Amino acid sequence: MGVFTYETEFTSVIPPAKLYKAFVLDADNLIPKIAPQAVKSAEICEGDGGVGTIKKIHLGEGSEYSYVKHKIDGLDKDNYVYNYSIIEGDAIGDKVEKISYEIKLIASEGGSIIKSTSHYHCKGEVEIKEEHVKAGKERAAGLFKLVESYLLAHPEEYN
Repeated sequence: MGVFTYETEFTSVIPPAKLYKAFVLDADNLIPKIAPQAVKSAEICEGDGGVGTIKKIHLGEGSEYSYVKHKIDGLDKDNYVYNYSIIEGDAIGDKVEKISYEIKLIASEGGSIIKSTSHYHCKGEVEIKEEHVKAGKERAAGLFKLVESYLLAHPEEYN
């Protein structure tokens, strides 16, 4: 099994604490509200919302996929770090065992730097195409921008 790692980084004008509350801790409520084309709903299949929890994410009409299951691998609320893995769903297909993510939000001049590391755990000697990774990065960046726009329009939320 090969593991391919990709890193990406982008910035936000939203401070890490507020962005973490919205994008990580309340994502199951916020994302379907502001981006129903991306995510229809999320439900907890197992766990209490903390580490070890498994969630089924029903993807929206704008996605070519129907669902994914996330497993929460780590939540560090003090340092704004979130680790999770996509462990099931038509988005990972039959060539990938799982995709693990680490998201770190770092304070930067009134806003945040968002660092994301993706680990694709492939079955056999499968190689991940750059176009697939680029498309995923663009979707993630777009989702962050939607959350950022929402928080700018609703500054009283997530304080």
